[in-house]
Amino acid sequence: MRISCPHCGERDHGEFAYYGDATKRRPDGASDVETFFEYVYPRDNPAGSHRELWYHVGGCRAWIVVNRDTRTHEIFSVEVARKRGEPSQGAGAGAP
Repeated sequence: MRISCPHCGERDHGEFAYYGDATKRRPDGASDVETFFEYVYPRDNPAGSHRELWYHVGGCRAWIVVNRDTRTHEIFSVEVARKRGEPSQGAGAGAP
């Protein structure tokens, strides 16, 4: 699989580290233990289109959101991940 880094161009997926579901949001510090447990541990394993958080370890070290089909590995889009509150270039950009 090849991932097109917004900064470095197309690279082999071996340069990246997969960090999971890009749609989950970290709870605030006032949340209870059960809320943090639900955020950290239970994960879906979707078949089909999915937003994923990746880190470019072997390159620019940017956090990116990859929209891909988990069955075929077809990549639909790649965008720079942004923190909540920052303007995004794509709709619903994820947060590291």
